[in-house]
Amino acid sequence: MTGKEIRTAEMKKDWTWIDSRSGMGQAREDLEGAAVIAIDTEYDSFRYFREKLCLIQIGTAQRLYLIDPLDPPDLSILERVFAEPGILKVLHAGDNDIRILRRDYGMRFENIFDTHRAAALLGCQRLALSTLIALYLDIDFQKNKKMQRSIWEERPLTKEQIEYALQDVAFLIDLYRTLDAEIEKKGLRAQAAHAFLMTAKAEWRERILDPRGHKRIEGYSELDETGRRRLESLYRWRFEKAKEIDRAAFMILSEKEMVCLSKLSSPALEALTEETGLARERADRFGGEIIEVLIRKP
Repeated sequence: MTGKEIRTAEMKKDWTWIDSRSGMGQAREDLEGAAVIAIDTEYDSFRYFREKLCLIQIGTAQRLYLIDPLDPPDLSILERVFAEPGILKVLHAGDNDIRILRRDYGMRFENIFDTHRAAALLGCQRLALSTLIALYLDIDFQKNKKMQRSIWEERPLTKEQIEYALQDVAFLIDLYRTLDAEIEKKGLRAQAAHAFLMTAKAEWRERILDPRGHKRIEGYSELDETGRRRLESLYRWRFEKAKEIDRAAFMILSEKEMVCLSKLSSPALEALTEETGLARERADRFGGEIIEVLIRKP
């Protein structure tokens, strides 16, 4: 993948793709010499039980970098830069970015500025990045929201994915400067510092089971006592299976499928597809476990 340019009426920046083959050599001098950098990530929280980090975006005054964590270069330079108090790191709603980078690489963050928290302190009600850029920088760009749930782990990335990822860091440094001046003007420096410190300390937590979640599934109230017991058992099994194989719970069984399975008069492998519409692939993969859950005594 070769570097191209992102152009707007206000700015033009080159970008570079970095993976294990290209390495971080080109970025090292730029990052270590920067006073301010912008940071964002793309991760898949839709298809996985644990968010899967798929892309790291870094912006400096000179260039934008797209770093591939699925084919990672030596990321020690990022560890040093993120922990360096002399370099300001700008993020937008950066809690999850920091949580995932800390979880996967043990990265520590010092001296950050979160544009989402800064804008909230300034009284903004609409805090989307594109909204703030339009409000404070008079730059109008449309973000394709469908891109957020696109398949970020596929390579090569599409042109639309690249443009989406670059937009997330291309304007952050300019936005920071404008928001920082407003914070200074309104005497909110101490409040902002506290808010940014809380963001920098964000830590990833393993998802836990909601013990009453099965009762909020549509169709629960229509089940008899046996059906409700089965639904709870399926709900708990699905959570543990999703955790075990690191896949979103709905990709194992949908809520509708769990309700249908809970109604089976005689649980058997043949009935999983014939009576509930469960896909053959999932019936073959999980059928034995599902039957065991359904016939299990309380």
